[in-house]
Amino acid sequence: MAARGTRSFIQEQGDYYLCPLPEKQIPTGQLERYLRPVWENQQALRPIYRLNELGEQEKIAEGYEVSLEMSCAAEEGQVSSWSERHLIVRSDQYTKATTEALQTRLSKAQSDLSQLLERKQGKMRMEDAASLRRAADAILKHQRVEGLLVLTIEEQTQDRSVRAYGENPARIEPETLLHLSVALNRRAIDETIRWFGWRIYATNHPQTTLPMEQAVLAYREEYLVEHGFGRLKGKPLSLTPIYLQSEARVTALIRLLSIGLRILTLIEFQVRKRLADTKDKLAGLAAGNPKRTTARPTTEAMLEAFKGIDLALVSIGGQTLRHITPLSEIQKKILASLDLPLDIYSRLASPFSESTKI
Repeated sequence: MAARGTRSFIQEQGDYYLCPLPEKQIPTGQLERYLRPVWENQQALRPIYRLNELGEQEKIAEGYEVSLEMSCAAEEGQVSSWSERHLIVRSDQYTKATTEALQTRLSKAQSDLSQLLERKQGKMRMEDAASLRRAADAILKHQRVEGLLVLTIEEQTQDRSVRAYGENPARIEPETLLHLSVALNRRAIDETIRWFGWRIYATNHPQTTLPMEQAVLAYREEYLVEHGFGRLKGKPLSLTPIYLQSEARVTALIRLLSIGLRILTLIEFQVRKRLADTKDKLAGLAAGNPKRTTARPTTEAMLEAFKGIDLALVSIGGQTLRHITPLSEIQKKILASLDLPLDIYSRLASPFSESTKI
């Protein structure tokens, strides 16, 4: 999506794009050139807010934007040119998470380093400073904290008395003692942390209709679109694999399943909104854990709750009797959340007539 050719094609078609730029799409040193004015307090950052679950404004990020003139080679030697906005944004939550992860790795590395010289039965001793350095460097590499810890290795030699044993007389042997001290490289750690949480978004959408704040919020909802595609390709819609040969039939199938996707999304939205308004939860949807509750049920889980409903028709003496499985409490609650009458199922057991509406 972020490839320059893809962005150029979307621009040429008169559409809009919004995507984060990976390192491959950012010129060498471009991110640092964007961030250097921020670090030197020459570039102000605009805060970005969104409503939390309590309906309160919550700061989630901050950033600024710049405009660039882009170009890309098109077909027949032509060059496509357009104006692109780069949004340089730092996420508060992502910064916090990556910083905490770094602190965890530093603590784990310090703990592992402190155990290198511990004497335990069956543990191989470090013979010299070189072997200790190799073991310490392996820990730093494994925890991805190279350059963030300062290691000092001291090697001392002293005489050790060895008692006589059997035919071996008492003697004095030289012994090498190793000492390892570990300190935090505060400057390197601060330098690493200030890169955390930053991301560059690219869009060709005009600022007047899509300001930076709305662009960030819109991209944060992108997972909903991806979730929809996942539903379309997976169960219960199962678009793939497609065994149709005719393009017309493929198009018709996609349109039909798209209607089904909208129904799944609408049911889920309606129930979740009702549960949020009433501050209620549904219990009994989790397989194997009937007491587990959720305020954000999926449509698939709710449909699964209706699998046990059976309609039986019995003919006796020329008369047809109908019986339907009574609704459970969870089924009644789901119907109520969808504003559907409970007799939508019970009427199935009533005699059909031209005036009966199901």
